[in-house]
Amino acid sequence: MTPGAADLLLVIDVQVDFLPGGALPVPDGDAVVGPVNALQHRFRHVVLMQDWHPADHVSFADTHPGRAPFETVALPYGPQVLWPRHCVQGSPGAGFAPGLATDRASLVVRKGLDPRVDSYSAFLEADRTTRTGLAGALTERGIARVVLCGLATDFCVLWSALDARAAGFDVWVVADAVRGIGLDGSVEAAWARMAAAGVRRIGSDAIA
Repeated sequence: MTPGAADLLLVIDVQVDFLPGGALPVPDGDAVVGPVNALQHRFRHVVLMQDWHPADHVSFADTHPGRAPFETVALPYGPQVLWPRHCVQGSPGAGFAPGLATDRASLVVRKGLDPRVDSYSAFLEADRTTRTGLAGALTERGIARVVLCGLATDFCVLWSALDARAAGFDVWVVADAVRGIGLDGSVEAAWARMAAAGVRRIGSDAIA
């Protein structure tokens, strides 16, 4: 792949709380920083996504008395996994990972701001009706192909890839520039779901 004017690198949630030692660590999550930085120099268009939750967010286990992280509860928009408190607006944990290049990004999109709804996808919140506006922004920029990297493979990367496909983009995921949480085979299942939707897998060494 040789990125051109219609290609975009979408960097998903490479933030302090998702790194080892953070509030919701993705195993080996810090390993994506180097590949992501290298990839940014190969793309004319780069967008950074940032989880950005209010302190009382519905996805936090401690907002549900008696509940523990990684339990699932029923909410008006469907089942919700409860997470440890993470990426609270303005907190150090919500910041981008140390060493992550941000100067090439033309746009930073924050998600998960509504305290009543979680948001994994870069395009649609978990209620599946509220849009982030990213699809429209990319269309106006003439983007046809979206290449994803970042965290985590089995949640925000997965949902973003599927929604990008549904929005009509050609979608690729850089396998060595993502890492997953891994709950009961969730990483393998995520790759299978993406493949079934027409999302393609590529290594960073295949992007010129």
